[in-house]
Amino acid sequence: MPERVLVTGLGAISALGRGAPALWAALAAGVDGFRPLLATVGRGLKVRVAAQVPDYRADELFGQRDLPLLDRFSQYAIIAGREAVVDAGLTPQQVETAAAVLGTGCGGKETDEETYLRLYKEGRSRAHPLTIPKGMPSAAASQVSIRLGVTGPVFSVASACASAAHAIGQAAAMVRVGLVDLALAGGTDAPFTLGLLKAWEALRVLSDDACRPFSADRSGIVLGEGAGMLMLESEAHARRRGAEVYAELAGCGMSADAGHITDPSVDGAARAITAALADAGLAPTEIDYVNAHGTATQANDIAETAALHRAFGSHARRLAVSSTKSMHGHALGASGGLEAVATAMALKRSLVPPTANFIRPGEGCDLDYVPNQARPQRLRAAISNSFAFGGLNAVLVMRAWHG
Repeated sequence: MPERVLVTGLGAISALGRGAPALWAALAAGVDGFRPLLATVGRGLKVRVAAQVPDYRADELFGQRDLPLLDRFSQYAIIAGREAVVDAGLTPQQVETAAAVLGTGCGGKETDEETYLRLYKEGRSRAHPLTIPKGMPSAAASQVSIRLGVTGPVFSVASACASAAHAIGQAAAMVRVGLVDLALAGGTDAPFTLGLLKAWEALRVLSDDACRPFSADRSGIVLGEGAGMLMLESEAHARRRGAEVYAELAGCGMSADAGHITDPSVDGAARAITAALADAGLAPTEIDYVNAHGTATQANDIAETAALHRAFGSHARRLAVSSTKSMHGHALGASGGLEAVATAMALKRSLVPPTANFIRPGEGCDLDYVPNQARPQRLRAAISNSFAFGGLNAVLVMRAWHG
């Protein structure tokens, strides 16, 4: 029989602070982490607001001998990964045979841009000798493996904004079939570099004030950064050691739009939701909460609402739907990890986090978006949606744990 997969540890770092408790406290209070973009990022930018990790000092968290090998996206992964392990109450010996699967949408952009600056602007003839191992997309997974002593299957997943959800789904599959008893999974990204921000400006999807998903006055994405991690554990292993459980990761569904590179597909998103419910063995009527992809772009919010109608039918009207991106921002490859942490906490605490900054529903947005204030509600099961550029979709299903 397949193993049931349980969430026994959480870790996070985001614009809402360091640690999963800080993330959850802000979400429960409906407080966003949007601030003026730090001037140190670069000049000549039109971006006004961002969801950046506050008061972050890498030199206070990592030694001077470590920093030359740690791009910021790796730093965030280590911080959130360590927290998830500690939160789960696991020893280094127990983690040794675990898996670690990390998603990233950007990889080591900080390292890339530092290298280009030296070569093209400063005219240097050589790159730093650690450029490749520091900036490669798998660097965060490797550094988590090294610093946590994880020797089981370790790899990275890159599927834009669905990276973390895909990573969690792959990790859960390994636990389910008995390949490993423990798997650390989630996502990390650090997109605040001049070149990457200029590229996002060119897409013309960034808001200049706040993220307001599903709201009539929504004006686009507020970029974020950070990492969100789950410790996944087989039921048998968790029971043997008496672990505290946040939720059961009951299923995962994936699909590809095979359509437009940026415009979302209602059919593709709905197929991922339906596949996730089938994998979890749940009927649509058993889902109470949707942690939406909810980017606050005109196209996404309408398409996601339509996909929920298509997948859930008449039950869609009874769903509590919220986008926590309205508070922690769109952290790209880390978003699905932060949102998975939020979904697990919602089930554990019987509290639906709100969609912050909501004024009134936009055209084509006709569901219950839990505006502005968290809602106490007993939740049986929930889904977390991640729908990425390129039409890459991943949906996680979590169920409340009463075992």
